[in-house]
This record gives sequence, structure tokens and C-alpha cells, in this order.
Amino acid sequence: MFVNVSSPLTGCDTRPVDARDSATTLEKTIELYNQAWNDHDVDAILVFHAPGMVFENHTAGERVEGADVGPHIARIFENAPDLTFRGRRLYTRDGLVVSEWTATATNREGHLVEWDGVDVFPFESGLILRKDVYSSSHRARVLDA
Repeated sequence: MFVNVSSPLTGCDTRPVDARDSATTLEKTIELYNQAWNDHDVDAILVFHAPGMVFENHTAGERVEGADVGPHIARIFENAPDLTFRGRRLYTRDGLVVSEWTATATNREGHLVEWDGVDVFPFESGLILRKDVYSSSHRARVLDA
């Protein structure tokens, strides 16, 4: 499999894609990654991250990287112990995954709520370089009102 990469000389360059970054492989990888999130297994989640990985939640204005990512994810689970994600759509291409999801959790007032979001994941050598999160968490839908 080859990916087109811009080149100043020819306009494109074809380099072989690492098999770990192929669209087919990434679809399976993100499935396992999502399961680790639903299991609240921080160690399993971190296995998928490249060293120096950046986790940026643009909606919440939060950005952490490298060694700070694990404790940040652990705090997410501490603050929402029943947090789960359901995938809605998944778009994969070589080296990139875009995942649309719906999250469900109990809010501070004790209501079950849900919100939608999108994660953008660039990969290299089968590892996530970044997790960019965009969501409607600031306007969650109350499910049990």
C-alpha cells in the first residue's frame, strides 16, 4: 500500500505505508483502544500511545502530553466512574482515524446524560501521535429527567 505525500519537486511522493498504519489495521486498533476506554483501563489505553503523545480536548480547553496523559485519563475516570462510549461512525485511512461517538455518564447533579463527539487520531508506526477531541459535552442531553 502507498500513500501520497507532497513533494516540492514532483507534487507527490509515494512511500510505502507501515502495515501498522494501514486503514484496515487501524480500524482494528481503534476498536481495541475504544474497548480499553470503556473498560477504564488506563494502562491498556497508554499502550496505544506514542511517546510524547498529545491529548487535547479542544472543547474543555485541556491539553496534556507525554507522561501527563495517563494521570489525566485516570482523572477523567475518577470524575465519571460510569463513563462509556458508543461508536457512531468510523473513518479510517492510512495513518489517520476519525471516530464519531456518543458518551454516557452521570453528571454532578446525579442525572444520566449523553453527548456526542469526534476524535481525530494521526498514527505513526501503529501508535497514536495525538488525540484531538471535539464534543458537545457542554450541552449534554439529560436522559433520565
